[in-house]
Amino acid sequence: MERRKLGKTGYEVSEIGLGTWQLGESFGPVSDESAAEILKTARSAEVNFWDTADVYGGGQSERRIGEFRDKQGVFVATKLGRNGEIFPNKTGYTKKNIKESLAGSLKRLGVETLDLAQLHTIPTDVLRDGEVFTIMDDLRDAGMMRHWGASVENVEEALLAMQSDGCTTLQIIFNLFRQDYITEVFPTATERNVGIIVRLPLASGLLSGKWTRDTTFAATDHRNFNANGEKFNVGETFSGLPFDKGVGFAEQLKQMVPSGIPLSQFALRWILDQPAVSTIIAGVTRPEQLRANVDATRREPVEPELAEKLAGWYQEKVRPEIRGRI
Repeated sequence: MERRKLGKTGYEVSEIGLGTWQLGESFGPVSDESAAEILKTARSAEVNFWDTADVYGGGQSERRIGEFRDKQGVFVATKLGRNGEIFPNKTGYTKKNIKESLAGSLKRLGVETLDLAQLHTIPTDVLRDGEVFTIMDDLRDAGMMRHWGASVENVEEALLAMQSDGCTTLQIIFNLFRQDYITEVFPTATERNVGIIVRLPLASGLLSGKWTRDTTFAATDHRNFNANGEKFNVGETFSGLPFDKGVGFAEQLKQMVPSGIPLSQFALRWILDQPAVSTIIAGVTRPEQLRANVDATRREPVEPELAEKLAGWYQEKVRPEIRGRI
């Protein structure tokens, strides 16, 4: 698989990465055996960028990665700032609390220094204040991490994070249903050499093109309990679209996708066509899903005329239906 440079980190990362939130038990019944098989598949497919967080399954995702032996050449990025000791209290983002959080991740991952630590969708006001950036710089200089970045939920937060020279990466919600970053963030990221990590590339599965308006989800699935932003940011589920609207837009996209290409792979290829993007982290629960994601890298780039059509379609049809801040 082709690799791209992850901004100022200098890491050469696979175009398709691995999101491991599903490897935390609170996100679904993924057994130890299944988790190990997913990680083995990532290794065999040359997927060398793995993303996790301290809160995924109360640390289970980090532990499973830490216990997996064959990680030579793999870059593991984790996230901090959403555990109960810190979030949602805006005064919780102290050096002491952040240091303790990082120490826990180091222990679970079984390493002395983290490859990349990312602020995990922390409150906008904390980003505006900026003190958290100084803390991250200090802890980086102390050797707890080699680099730090920020996982954000909207354009404003991305721009705030990039005000700090220490910010090396941004993790963003970016897909065919949320395109604003192309004009609002990517130019600045390119100028400042900030690596872009894309999450929710398939809009919580909408861009798989497999669902109908009658599709239902388990009570424990965020696509059920957070469909309208009941538990956390509405943009984290279906990219902020009402489910029925999203299904309709996916049907419209199918009519625009070239024959013979699955909608999911077309959606990933469109993201990879953006030069500012370093890697895409799509979560999987089965190895075959990861292999299908990797296959998207072998697809031909989207034709310029179609890319322009998709941009206009997004502005005219999709964007007005998105709820929450973009």
